[in-house]
Amino acid sequence: MPVTQLTSPPLRPTDGAHDAAARPGASTTPVLQLTGITKRFNGVCALNGVRLSIRPGEVMALIGENGAGKSTLVKTLTGIHRPDEGAILLDGKAVTFGSPQEAMAAGITAVHQETVMFDELTVAENIYVGRHPTRGISGRIDWAGIEADAEQLFARLEVALPVRARVRDLSVAQRHFVEIARALSQDARVVIMDEPTAALSQREIRELYRIIGQLRASGTAVIFISHKFDEIFEVADCYTVLRDGQFVAEGRLADISEPELVALMVGRAVHQAYPKADVAIGAPLLEVEGLCHPTEFRDVGFTLRKGEILGFYGLVGAGRSEVMQALFGLTTQVSGAVRLEGKPAVFRTPGEAIASGLAYVPEDRQHHGAHLTLPIMHNITLPILSTFGFFPRARAEAALARRFAEQLELKAAFLTQHVAELSGGNQQKVVLGKWLATDPKVIILDEPTKGIDIGSKAAVHRFVSELVERGLSVILVSSELPEVLGLADRVVVMRQGRVVREFTRAEATPETVVAAASGVDLGLEAAA
Repeated sequence: MPVTQLTSPPLRPTDGAHDAAARPGASTTPVLQLTGITKRFNGVCALNGVRLSIRPGEVMALIGENGAGKSTLVKTLTGIHRPDEGAILLDGKAVTFGSPQEAMAAGITAVHQETVMFDELTVAENIYVGRHPTRGISGRIDWAGIEADAEQLFARLEVALPVRARVRDLSVAQRHFVEIARALSQDARVVIMDEPTAALSQREIRELYRIIGQLRASGTAVIFISHKFDEIFEVADCYTVLRDGQFVAEGRLADISEPELVALMVGRAVHQAYPKADVAIGAPLLEVEGLCHPTEFRDVGFTLRKGEILGFYGLVGAGRSEVMQALFGLTTQVSGAVRLEGKPAVFRTPGEAIASGLAYVPEDRQHHGAHLTLPIMHNITLPILSTFGFFPRARAEAALARRFAEQLELKAAFLTQHVAELSGGNQQKVVLGKWLATDPKVIILDEPTKGIDIGSKAAVHRFVSELVERGLSVILVSSELPEVLGLADRVVVMRQGRVVREFTRAEATPETVVAAASGVDLGLEAAA
């Protein structure tokens, strides 16, 4: 397998379409190099001798499972952390960053999955926040100049975005474009993109790809972090793989296959088959008829049986998540009939839903799923604190949290570690553990593997299968078609707020499910 592992010569140029070295005038001298980067937290080694090298105009995919050390490495590059050992070199010269401002001044900036901006400020103000240019001897901020410069930046990116708009009114994609414009305004030499497409539509993703191409053409180096291999092979020239905080391999993407890359990531071959348990499907457990909302969905009906995994699939805006939130008591103005175990059920609040045996794992784990500033242990036991009495018994609380952490293969130093310090995949496992601790009858999983790596996905898939073996029923909402087809006993397809098709496991194929979700006529019985 043509990869560089542990000790090898520098990367060799190939004839790949995106290869920086293959383009006229491209530099072969690295703009950024890391050698022997090591970082420890409370005795735990998060990075151990990591190395990395990227040239101007090159797009590098930084690949690894959640917990592999990618986030720590990004924070080290952007001045949030200082390495305990090793060196960071720009143009071959060693540099140290005492703060993010120093890293930005040196030309290294990051575009994060969860953008951090000032919502009440305008687009132009966010681009120049903390470094407003002034005018004349008065020292007054040159607002006109700021807006004119911002307009030029977006013209360069070929993005139509009003510079006086408040950031609070922007879409996720538009926020990313503001961060890219901010990087360009600082003459960024290395732009790090951390899961930039996680919440984007296909059209917005293609727009981002175009902008990455512009950055490449201008000589800017891009470090691209994504768990989606189709994106990696679409935009990147080369790769660097981390595993358990250590450098594993580097090479040209033209020289490696997807299965080989996955094996490097996880240290083992990962099969595409989903671990579907053979469970006998029982009587109807949850029945929904004529569920309506004035603006989000109408006439939604389905039945979930005991021991069943019921998949929900649809394109962006189909209304799947809105239906699940309504079932869980998070939405008002909902009409229709809901029966749980044959009895009428109306959940006006999440508390009523939880008491009746429903649990909902939301898509947005950081804002709606977990308390990031609380320890793992307290997150897992939060919904059932009343069972420990007025003063929670620490030993019992820790034992319960440890049980679910072990079942979910949670990677953490201690149960007292704050959830904010965990990787995205491990944060999702904490959210799963929290709701499983309520001992539910029905668990709704809304995009349970969104933004997590292939190894963590496999752990979640195994656990979903184990849930039905224990007698639970699962509603699985997912935009990943292989996940739905691999795990679900039946698939409900939604489009424009309505249920348009329902498939048995035998009937569901990629072609028929996507056709139903898209409204494409393949001779199927479908509702418009």
